[in-house]
Amino acid sequence: MAIRGEHAVILSAMSATLTATGLLPARHATRSITMPSAQLSALVQARHEFRHSPAMGKNVHMWTYGHAGVPVIAFPTAGGYAHEWDHHGVVEALADWLVQGKVRLYCPESNAAAVWIHPTTSVADRLQQLRSYEQFIVDELVPRARYETGFAHVVAMGCSVGALYTANLALKYPEAIRRAVCLSGRYQAGYFVDGHYDDDVYYSDPSSFVWNLHGRTLRNIQHNTHVTLVCGQGAHEGRCLAETKHLAQALAKVGVPHWLDLWGSDVSHEWVWWRRQIRFHLGVAMSTLERQRLAA
Repeated sequence: MAIRGEHAVILSAMSATLTATGLLPARHATRSITMPSAQLSALVQARHEFRHSPAMGKNVHMWTYGHAGVPVIAFPTAGGYAHEWDHHGVVEALADWLVQGKVRLYCPESNAAAVWIHPTTSVADRLQQLRSYEQFIVDELVPRARYETGFAHVVAMGCSVGALYTANLALKYPEAIRRAVCLSGRYQAGYFVDGHYDDDVYYSDPSSFVWNLHGRTLRNIQHNTHVTLVCGQGAHEGRCLAETKHLAQALAKVGVPHWLDLWGSDVSHEWVWWRRQIRFHLGVAMSTLERQRLAA
């Protein structure tokens, strides 16, 4: 598994860390390295599990990486595969932080394909599946991540359709997801249900319900969570860019803490960019949470 190109800066930090801990021979510290998948998996303590979820009523695939640090729940894109972040090089890009115990990564599978992309059942059934998945995250995975890491604040991240999961969870369950980083997201849930619209769709569509937040619900969100919206302005980002801007406008209108971070016209809807954005924004989230912890 080669580290090159966009990982050049990451390589320097990772090599120094692994060399200092004796996990990488010193002769490799100043040149590109090739790390076999098995070796990388061992270094970052990659573990696969297929565990029963009461909320989902079935076993759920999940990969975890790292042994300590800020808990980060990573949602996959449209396919919903638990191994996606590893397959696309994100685990490698975060390897130094995982080895150092700065981050612990939880990568559950999602039901994006069944709910949004390739549905085979009614809209009502699909949204019930979505609610079950949200309960799995909020009632099962978040408490587990807090217990295993000792951190009260959980970060959620997701790209494309994964960003829709991330935004929904942070805005509907702000005490569970304290920081959300949403990359190249689609936030108009109505697009995926062929124009069908009811309360269930509305409350799964942040581009709609955020505009009308008020009272105690809004104050709870304002007090407990922060939403970062990231999007490129290059190839295949058209609808994502428009929906990202629209959601940012809604968040601004109601006063939800957020950051709209638009990257350049060369930044496309691809993992080569998402890796960089994840690395950058996770670093920001880690620093912010550390400052908050020290100030508490």
